[in-house]
Amino acid sequence: MTKHTVKTIQAMRDEAQTITMLTAYDYPTAKKVNDAGIDMILVGDSCAMVVHGHPNTLTATMDMMGLHCAAVARACDRTMVIADMPFGSFQYSVEETMRNAARFVTEAKVDGVKFEATPNHIEKTEAIVKMGIPVVGHVGLHPQAVGALGGLKVQGKDVDTARKVVSEALALQEAGAFAIIFEAVPAKLSAYVTEKLSVPTISIGGGPGCSGQLLVTHDVLGMYDNFTPSFAKRYQEVGQLMLDTFTQYKEEVLAGIFPGEEHSYKMSDEVMEAIEKEFNR
Repeated sequence: MTKHTVKTIQAMRDEAQTITMLTAYDYPTAKKVNDAGIDMILVGDSCAMVVHGHPNTLTATMDMMGLHCAAVARACDRTMVIADMPFGSFQYSVEETMRNAARFVTEAKVDGVKFEATPNHIEKTEAIVKMGIPVVGHVGLHPQAVGALGGLKVQGKDVDTARKVVSEALALQEAGAFAIIFEAVPAKLSAYVTEKLSVPTISIGGGPGCSGQLLVTHDVLGMYDNFTPSFAKRYQEVGQLMLDTFTQYKEEVLAGIFPGEEHSYKMSDEVMEAIEKEFNR
């Protein structure tokens, strides 16, 4: 199986094949996502929350994201890997945005980058695309703007915010974004904009009318209990399984059940006798 590219993702959209996308932040998880045939991975700044335990995504840094992205990229020979540019890596200038996007590609070996909207994000998108780096746009809820928004709220339920979603999506397509993520956007609005666009749309809380779907892997596996958005589905309770397993391990250690003979290395009686003779003088 060859690795997904901008062209194969676009072909899926054109042929009405649904695109699948998950997050990943480490090598073993990314390997399983890749081997499961998931089309795209977002190494999201959500790692600040679900991996590092911070209350929001604002504490993610370039160094943090670079390490996670590199680990994920090494695991993927099929799945396309997209780096989520963290807060502070693209807000200041077009030039700094270009440098940081280039770092993700050259140092972490990702296949593309994503960043949330800012007042001049269209200019930045155009600049990165001209560098030859694929860009995924992001409309609707912007978690990096959680302070200004007053919380993680659905975007597009009123005329003003709905207009913003539509206009930003159209502008991002014009700027060269090869796909656009719709986060926490009403399903009707996402479906409407998807019909107007020629590039794939990826829903994370944007309803079923997009070209593809994205979820945070820790939500899918039931491994993060601090916050679960209403649009997420928990397919497994891996977190509870881990807790049960660790508890059983502790109980067996305390009871002397583990390690058993099968978990222990052996040596000959002759060697042991020689050691005892030498050190017991």
